[in-house]
Amino acid sequence: MPDACDDCGEAVEDALARTVRLSVDGTTVDEQRRCPGCFAAWIERYETEMKPGVPVTTDEDIIVV
Repeated sequence: MPDACDDCGEAVEDALARTVRLSVDGTTVDEQRRCPGCFAAWIERYETEMKPGVPVTTDEDIIVV
C-alpha cells in the first residue's frame, strides 16, 4: 500500500512522491512526503515567500530548504 502525502493525506505511489528534506549540519531535522499537487503548491509558496521584500510575520511562515 502506498504511503500518504504529509500535506493532504492522499495515498501517493513512490514513483510520484516528492520528498522535502531539511538538514542542519548533515542531520535531518524534518522530512515531508508530498504528492505532486502538494509539492507544486509548496514550491509556489516557497518561490512567492522567498522573494525580496516579502515580510515574515510568524515562525510558521519560515520555509527553509
